[in-house]
Amino acid sequence: MKKNNIDGGNAFDWGKTSKDYAKYRDIYPNEFYERIVDLELCVTGQNVLDLGTGTGVLPRNLYRFGAKFIGADISENQINEARKLSQNDDIKYIVASAEDVNFPKRSFDVITACQCFQYFDTKITLPKIHDMLKDDGHFCILWMAWLPDEDKIAGMSENLVLKYNPSWTGAGEKRSEQSIPEWAKSLFEVKNSIVYDINVPFTRKSWHGRMKACRGIGASSLSDEVIAEFEKEHIKILSEVPEIFDILHYVAILDLQKKR
Repeated sequence: MKKNNIDGGNAFDWGKTSKDYAKYRDIYPNEFYERIVDLELCVTGQNVLDLGTGTGVLPRNLYRFGAKFIGADISENQINEARKLSQNDDIKYIVASAEDVNFPKRSFDVITACQCFQYFDTKITLPKIHDMLKDDGHFCILWMAWLPDEDKIAGMSENLVLKYNPSWTGAGEKRSEQSIPEWAKSLFEVKNSIVYDINVPFTRKSWHGRMKACRGIGASSLSDEVIAEFEKEHIKILSEVPEIFDILHYVAILDLQKKR
């Protein structure tokens, strides 16, 4: 995949890091899921489509609240991992980009997009999402990111990613609300917009895995040799921090309701 406004237009492929993604990126605390459910989203009686599902993190963790899920992702490797991790759950997965997903009109009560909305071609996806939602259905955009200016360990790790991949544009996150293009406000109205801080627990190993599985390293076009050098240096940096620690993140939830 390439996006001119992401990583200097360099290609990235989440399928390259699917094994690490499956192991180290299922990190959202229970509070994250409870906030979604508190908005009466992804609960019993609802049909939910999760776009950019990756390894199925959202459907797998929300499944216990009773909704019926379909997860879609552009990467076959990601979907393969999602299916392995969901063997005991009745979750359907398909290989398809958000732009290519095609379900009948009014198929879903809720459509979600977690950590992926920035990759969508909104001119294609937002009208399609509007059509696939039932009347008064909800489109929920979810985001969680570490705060490098306020968390020392996150800042050190982020700087190391930039050392090995200066074109990575995922650095420097600050608290902000999720948003949609101005023109899309004819399709949706904002029902809820929530931003809050959350501490996410890690060990040295799990944080290293999380950083390796980011777009700037594992999903990037860096060579295996360069990634190995990053790993070596990152492990050395982490040897000087406690074995168990929290990383300060912020969460942004944008709950949009379909306009008729």
